Amino acid sequence: MTVATAAPNATAPALALGLRANWRQFWLLVLVNGFVGAMVGLERTVLPLLAEREFAVASRSAMLSFIATFGIVKAITNALAGHLGDRWGRKRVLVVGWLFALPVPLLVIWAPSWRWVVAANVLLGINQGLAWSTTVIMKIDLVGPARRGLAMGLNEFAGYLAVALAALASGEIAARAGLRPAPFYLGVAVAMLGLALTIFAVRDTGRHVRHEAARDTGPRLTTREVFARATWRDRALSSASHAGLVNNLNDGVAWGLFPPLFAAAGLGLREIGVLTFAYPAAWGLAQLGTGALSDRWGRKWLIAGGLVVQGGALVGVARAHAFAPWLASAVLLGLGTAMVYPTLLASIGDVARPSWRGTAVGVYRFWRDLGYAVGALAAGALADTLGIAPAISWVGVLTALVGALVAVRMPETTMRNA
Repeated sequence: MTVATAAPNATAPALALGLRANWRQFWLLVLVNGFVGAMVGLERTVLPLLAEREFAVASRSAMLSFIATFGIVKAITNALAGHLGDRWGRKRVLVVGWLFALPVPLLVIWAPSWRWVVAANVLLGINQGLAWSTTVIMKIDLVGPARRGLAMGLNEFAGYLAVALAALASGEIAARAGLRPAPFYLGVAVAMLGLALTIFAVRDTGRHVRHEAARDTGPRLTTREVFARATWRDRALSSASHAGLVNNLNDGVAWGLFPPLFAAAGLGLREIGVLTFAYPAAWGLAQLGTGALSDRWGRKWLIAGGLVVQGGALVGVARAHAFAPWLASAVLLGLGTAMVYPTLLASIGDVARPSWRGTAVGVYRFWRDLGYAVGALAAGALADTLGIAPAISWVGVLTALVGALVAVRMPETTMRNA
């Protein structure tokens, strides 16, 4: 497996790994990832309500089909993104990811049936898989081994704060101008800006990969070997994959079931928008601290503890019946997710060697984002059978149990390959 990039120029300036040495490109990639997050944030308030009110989708399983489709496609694309980035170069993959984003808001605007919305989420899944995965890998390339937790915290901060702001903005626009088409005009602008920044300002990180790989004496692995390690053979990598799957399982439940739960209690679009904003906002902001803390304290206990906190917050959402306790539970859910999300990515960077790092991140993100599909299908079936609140509660219990499993099985990974 090789990184297909241009041969190094003999006159090129010396390379150094680290956040300070590469701050311009690093912060540019943080901004680009904010645009990536905004694309998916536009849907979190509006789409579940659009299903009920404009397309008369009554079944929760059918309603959550757009999340299941998104999750399956994004999971597969994540696996491909890492492999393609290792072979073709990161920037090319990032550009292609943005090209898939351009039609998404237009398909939702013009949709004559719910199938069009599901089809739009196929393209959105490809966009998120290629673009978000690649910005993650490029930041790991730039910072080297010492500050991975901080780098991932900054990356996920930008992405999920943008998710939150886009969810809030789309809810406010929908309250003023209706569920369609006005909220999705914002998506057209975001996709065009993200593509332009990537083409004209982002530089490939292949030279940084070669620089780090020159000091690496570890084995070079095939894609099949990396997949096996990240799925079952390596306790650290596979524990991260399993925890990631459950994390996004409960995120898919929050995405698909929170808005109709709140609407059924009589909340308006603005209040639903605030609650939909609070969860990813707390998630995004707290990652500024949790990613850096994982560099100092280690990865394992932040991951295990975060999953338990998530589980308690989901049970809290299920048992609450008013805006204030829902808001508190949403913030708690965001804090628990912030403990888990950047820390899992940093743990993959700890274990994976430079020559197969992109592929390892892709495999991890394959399993993590498959959680959207698993969560949508399972929660949809449970909600149709038991009701929305019990479905959310059962997912909370499962999340806490997986946190306990991580505490037992996952080894500490901090600085393993430094």
